[in-house]
Parts: sequence; structure tokens; C-alpha cells
Amino acid sequence: MTERRDDELLRRDIGFFGSAFLAFNGVVGAGIFALPEKLYTQFGAFSPFLFPIFGLLVLVVALPFARVASRFPVSGGPVVYAATFGPAVSFQAGWIYYVARVTALAANTNVLITYLATLWGPLEAGLMRILGMFAACGLLTFINIVGVKRAVRALDALTLLKAAPLIALAVMGLIVAGGSIEASSAPPLSEVEVAALLVLYAFVGFENSVVPAGETADAQRTIPRALITTIVATAALYFLVQLSYVAVMEPGQGGDAPLVSFGQALLGPTGGLILTAAAVFSLLGNIHGGLTATPRTTFALARDGLLPGWFGRVSEKYHTPANSVLFMGLMVLLLAVTGSFVWLAVVSTLARMVVYSISIAALPRVAGEGANRPLIYLMVAAGVAVCVWAAVQSEWASWATLAALIAAGTVLYLLARLRRR
Repeated sequence: MTERRDDELLRRDIGFFGSAFLAFNGVVGAGIFALPEKLYTQFGAFSPFLFPIFGLLVLVVALPFARVASRFPVSGGPVVYAATFGPAVSFQAGWIYYVARVTALAANTNVLITYLATLWGPLEAGLMRILGMFAACGLLTFINIVGVKRAVRALDALTLLKAAPLIALAVMGLIVAGGSIEASSAPPLSEVEVAALLVLYAFVGFENSVVPAGETADAQRTIPRALITTIVATAALYFLVQLSYVAVMEPGQGGDAPLVSFGQALLGPTGGLILTAAAVFSLLGNIHGGLTATPRTTFALARDGLLPGWFGRVSEKYHTPANSVLFMGLMVLLLAVTGSFVWLAVVSTLARMVVYSISIAALPRVAGEGANRPLIYLMVAAGVAVCVWAAVQSEWASWATLAALIAAGTVLYLLARLRRR
């Protein structure tokens, strides 16, 4: 596929590790700091094994997704993949994905300030809390406007700062416990299904690396490798952390911040402080990665004539889609301050399953000549089946919310078409 003219204005400064860290920070946000206690209480000593099991299910989705991504070295991700079904589907895929990401980042901004408030009390409420959100969103937006290379370098540092403490304390926990973990049988499938969306939520976000493909060096090879590597590494990290948590803690001991309690159990107040810092860096990395990747969605929609051209303008000085980055930074700040994003959080995973399904379904159309067609259709069927299975676990309220979002997106799309005419 040939690159589009607008993408030629962007610099391909994202390499393999930058792409992998975008995916990693899209996946690892607040989830790992909340899930251990919930899964331990519900599944006991079997809980660590949920992560490799669901990691395999996510790979079933990610493999055909990566295959599609390898065909498109331009920015936009799902927007570009869905274009094979027409502009209306392309817009809806981009719209659903964008709203889900903006809302998730706003939620994480709120959680970030909550964690920071444990270190400095005035951030807990009032004007200082709003100023804290403004400072966090403003700084990360600025970094992403002034150049993708600087943004990726900052992401590298945040990835190290959040992953290293988790790995170090997880290994320490296993050493302290001496490997004494009680055996546990596998739970009934019905119980696993109830927790399906909860565990899958810990993996969604891997698509973060495909959206800025127009700024990725050798995107057709780099992105699939980075994406699959990230999912495997994330499943291993989650397994290690959960295994250590089970070895050290008792069910119900973790409270609302289980990993902070875990750190305190190992190293007292110092351990709690270390994992509080890790949570802050994790959330900063998640928000920063989202502000690096997701604005390329509105950039792609504008490039394809589905949003006003303002979103598609590239900064002559910094060679980034500055308007789209600025708009998203303001949206995240607005939703974080008002709190109106909370109702949307419940459909985040469901929305992603819809976007994944649309993207995967495009594979037979873009696979090219010489592709193994039976294998292609098998990959698509398996990937879509996992998405459908996860989606049917949602409550009707989540479906109603998603339907309302799709309706809102349809109105925007029709208005854009009328304006073009």
C-alpha cells in the first residue's frame, strides 16, 4: 500500500522499542494495581494462571490484528483497516476507538491525582486537584506536540520506572515466601466467564502501537513484532506479580490499593512508597502513551475527509499532528475535571471488542495475492469468536451506552458529509 501525502509530512522516529513501549503502556495502566486482590478473592491460588490463559486468548485476536497492521504503514490504525468496508464503517471504528481511549485516559488522570494526593494532601480535592490535572495533562500534551522522538524517549523512561519496581518486588515476594503457594483446582467455566471482561481489560490497549504507524520506521515489520512481543511480556509480568501476591498476602488483606499493601507487607512504609511511585509512573506512562498514539486517529479521520481538515494539520516546526494532540489533551482534561467520563468506563472493553472485530474482518480483503486463504479465514473466525465471546459477557446497560455512542458518531459523520458537499 502506498503512503498517503499527509503522512509524508511526519517523521518516522518510532523504532521497535518505541512501538513496543507504546503497546505496553497502552496495556499496563491502573489495572495491575487493582486486579490482584479481586482475582485472589475470587479464584484463590489459581488466579495467577488466569493471565497466561487470557493472554493466549488475546493472542488469538492480536495475531490477525497484527497481520492486518502489517499491510498499512500509515497512521490511523482501525480507521485505515475499516476503510475497506467504506467511509461510514471507517468513521465509526475510529470514533468508537477514540471515545473509548479519551475516556480511559481521563479516568486514569483522575486516578493519577488520587495517588499523588497520598503524597501531597492538597491534591485530594478542590482547586488544587484541578490544577494537578491541568499540570499533568498540559505537560504530557506539550511533550507530544514538540516531537514524537522526545515523546518516545519520555515513554522509555516511564516504562522503566513503572516496570522495574513491580518486577523487583514480585521477585522479592517469591523469595520471602519461599515458593510456598497452596495448590488450587481450576474454577468452573461459568465463574471464569463472569471475570472475563475484568481480566481482558488488563490486556486491552495493545493496539496503541498501530495508530502512529505513519511515524514508525519500517512499520510493516516493526509493529507486528512489537505488538506480539508486548502481549507475551505483559502476560508474564502479570503472572509474576499475581503469583507473588498470592504467596505473600491473605485474601481480603489488600484493600483498595492491593499492591501498595503488598509493598508494605514486604518492606514496610518504604515498600508502600515504592509501589505508590510505581503506580504514579504507570499511570503517567499510560496517559502519555495514549496522548502519543490516539491523536493519530483524528488525524487519520481528517486526512480521509471524515473530520474537518483542522485535525489533520501537521506542525511545520515539530512534524507532529499538533492540533489533534492539543484537542485530545483538552478533551482528557475536561472529562477528568468534570467526572462525566465515569459512565463510559464500563463500555471500554466492549468498544474495543467491536473495533478489534472490524479490524480483523478486513484481513481477507487486504491479505494480498499468494496468501493462504484457509489459514486467513481460520484466523479471522477465531479472533472474532473471542471478541464475540467477551462481548456477550457485557450487561445490557453497556450495550445501550455503546449504541448511544454509535448514534452520536453517526450524527457527526453525516454532518461532516453535508459540510463536504
